[in-house]
Amino acid sequence: MPSPITLRTGLRGSLAIAAALAVTGLTGCSSNDPSTMPGMDHGSSGSPSAAGSPATSSTPAAGQHNDADVMFAQGMIPHHQQAVAMSDMILAKDGIDAKVTDLATQIKAAQAPEIAQMSGWLAGWGENPSPSMGMDHDMGGGMMSQADMDALDQATGEDAARMFLTGMIAHHKGAITMAQNEVANGQNPEAIALAQKIITDQQAEITTMNQLLQQL
Repeated sequence: MPSPITLRTGLRGSLAIAAALAVTGLTGCSSNDPSTMPGMDHGSSGSPSAAGSPATSSTPAAGQHNDADVMFAQGMIPHHQQAVAMSDMILAKDGIDAKVTDLATQIKAAQAPEIAQMSGWLAGWGENPSPSMGMDHDMGGGMMSQADMDALDQATGEDAARMFLTGMIAHHKGAITMAQNEVANGQNPEAIALAQKIITDQQAEITTMNQLLQQL
């Protein structure tokens, strides 16, 4: 008959083996695919700082860049953000001409992805995407003041549509000036290409907005 000491030793060994098997079983049930785990983002690199970040958060534009490229992205991000906010305001209102709301939808659809794109460039370049700067900066301007934004928010009907169009025309002109500066002085091919797109798209939208103002 085994001694009590032998029995106790065998029991401890069995418990250890059972614990090891339990751990192995839990590990085997877990998925190696982060996308199947709650709260994990497909763009995550696995590091705590990257969790939940967009896939573009650390992707710089291909090729070399210079200070003009950085200034272009840093200045255009808040410029675009305000255009999206203005569009959201007009889209939330009733009684706005359908052509005006269609334009607001178009502006938001174009500029929101460009914000993410430029933010990714700055992160990849190791630059601050939100530098300390005035809302109306030397590169172009056209930004609405807080008082202007408040007035647009409170306006209704045709008055709101006119305020939106008038404000967005000035806003677009400022963006075009900023983009022209990038085309003239930038170095990064992707940033220059985006600047050229902004010039083309927003000049066409200015023409449309002037036509809409005449129809209101």
